Amino acid sequence: MAEFLPISKEDMNRRGWTQCDFVYVVGDAYVDHPSFGHAIISRVLESHGYKVGIISQPDWKDPDSVSVLGQPRLGFLVCGGNMDSMVNHYSVSRHHRKTDAYTPGGVMGKRPDYATTVYCNLIRQTYKDVPILIGGIEASLRRLGHYDYWSDTMKRSILLDSQADLLMYGMGEKTIVEVADALNSGLDVKDITYIDGTVFKTREPDDSLPTVTLPSFAEIKADRRRYAESFKIQYANCDPFTAKRLAEPYDNFFVVQNPPQKPLTTAEMDAVYDLPYMRAYHPSYEKAGGVPAIEEVKFSLVSNRGCFGACSFCALTFHQGRIVQTRSHESILREAEIMVKDRDFKGYIHDVGGPTANFRHPACEKQLSKGACGGRQCLYPTPCKNMNADHSDYVALLRKLRKLPGVKKVFVRSGIRFDYLLADKKDTFFRELVQYHISGQLKVAPEHVSDAVLARMGKPKNAVYNQFVEKYFALNRQYGMNQYLVPYLMSSHPGSTLKEAVELAEYIRDMGYNPEQAMQEAERCLNCPDRYCAAHCPAHNYIPEFIAEIRAGRFDRAWELLACTNPMMELSGRVCPYECQCESHCTRGIKGEPVAIGKLERFVADWHRANAALERDITLDELVHDNDAVFLATGAERPVELNLPGRELAQVVQARDYLTHPETYSGKRVLVIGGGNTAIDA
Repeated sequence: MAEFLPISKEDMNRRGWTQCDFVYVVGDAYVDHPSFGHAIISRVLESHGYKVGIISQPDWKDPDSVSVLGQPRLGFLVCGGNMDSMVNHYSVSRHHRKTDAYTPGGVMGKRPDYATTVYCNLIRQTYKDVPILIGGIEASLRRLGHYDYWSDTMKRSILLDSQADLLMYGMGEKTIVEVADALNSGLDVKDITYIDGTVFKTREPDDSLPTVTLPSFAEIKADRRRYAESFKIQYANCDPFTAKRLAEPYDNFFVVQNPPQKPLTTAEMDAVYDLPYMRAYHPSYEKAGGVPAIEEVKFSLVSNRGCFGACSFCALTFHQGRIVQTRSHESILREAEIMVKDRDFKGYIHDVGGPTANFRHPACEKQLSKGACGGRQCLYPTPCKNMNADHSDYVALLRKLRKLPGVKKVFVRSGIRFDYLLADKKDTFFRELVQYHISGQLKVAPEHVSDAVLARMGKPKNAVYNQFVEKYFALNRQYGMNQYLVPYLMSSHPGSTLKEAVELAEYIRDMGYNPEQAMQEAERCLNCPDRYCAAHCPAHNYIPEFIAEIRAGRFDRAWELLACTNPMMELSGRVCPYECQCESHCTRGIKGEPVAIGKLERFVADWHRANAALERDITLDELVHDNDAVFLATGAERPVELNLPGRELAQVVQARDYLTHPETYSGKRVLVIGGGNTAIDA
């Protein structure tokens, strides 16, 4: 019967162990689930006959904390966690995060900054000669000299600062077994220089092997251009079929990176995910409230790994590679059947995907034997003519999962690559995605709206995203669905000037909220007893009250409250100067951003328009027949100019400009040309 790996001497004694072969020190709580790297590596080693113990989140101020399982026979394995420890601790603006989803109870501060380096140095204080092997995302992305955003400095390979003996980069299942077998055979760790997917330190590189010498660390530290040139070479050598050995010179030694490991076959990947995981956090965390990170993945299925999207800003290519690897339908269905039997399963599979959900095979057949093309990307600037964009296999998998007894819904919540979806000549997947696999909203990543910035990101032009959006909502209308899109957008990417930043800001401003976002924003309202916001609303809106209804998800009631005082909320939600009226008196604004009252009002109006039941549709012919005159308003956001002589004169302004900034266009005599909102407000 499966059980958790030992975390104490008592656990070892119960198993009859006197010594572990490997002790795995990790910055995360111990969660034995295949979405956690330490679980996969430890179970893979176990399946090859090795005894592995786990030390989770040791006290980095106490050297004894890494000795609780004693000295391992073969070595220590060290990993900072599923996330880089600095990303785990800090936001992009270098502010401390308040919670850590990978720690029991979500408590922050249970791991140090630069956790891999700190843990290794802690081990080295006690165990001078025991091999230390490092891996995981933190080590993988810092395997050679690199720019450290958090300290704004160039740092050496983490192999050096950590005092580790060997670094394993990439996903690691093959590498760890080869390294373990080498150590078990009696080979000294310093002689393990031949295994793919590893990085080691040496006095001189082996002349008999073809090796590319990178700019030295001294050069890249002194010259940013040399660093860029070095990284370009590294990036070009991430393919397991074509990569060369790389050597980075230091003062009197080299750090050498072997080529990446070959991708897992489907059978090998199935074997990894078929291992006897407990699929839960260790029971010792129960009193603390468990480990929050398990909630997002407990009822999700990993379908693939790797990504040929190759966005400029993304680390996936550098860590998992461009060649997509997939599990078989049978393996995924076996895991789903185990999931269905879990007492907490409510019938909903939360996700079936990976780095990119709709990548279920390599971009083309050539990649499996010759690797990914070095001279171009698969999807940028346009999809390669040799790319296979067929989604049939993914559609078949999702259909099988939907038919499983006990499964009510199967959602796709990993990222969807929309340009790849549009490249499929058949739209079967798109249609079934909208019909069956969206839990109210679909998250996609256009990343920006400016083509100039998108070109630097390696992303398709904004027109491609707009094409996707148009078809997405058309399919929703066709199937009677009311589902939203949540776009991921990135500010301050290299190449973004003030012009592109303003373009993105205006897009976000006009985008409005979806229900989940509106409720989250409404949660920020403090419901102050003094009601300063309402006191400074010229329309006398019931501001705290309608926000409270949004927070509770009662959007219809929020609309009723607003309609009492403001029958034109769709217009005012777009043109009213909230920032100098109600929002400027929001208590939240004293130390941060005020509650977005205007956007919440706009959300309520738009929600009501989309969901209000109309008595009947009225045709244009009926309108003309029943009325002397018909006024068709295009709305405040899409002004239509009348081609009248003199419209270019300085004193002639569009209605929206006049309504937004009336103080700029004040005067005793104002001529209003138009109707609807223009006439009423002007």
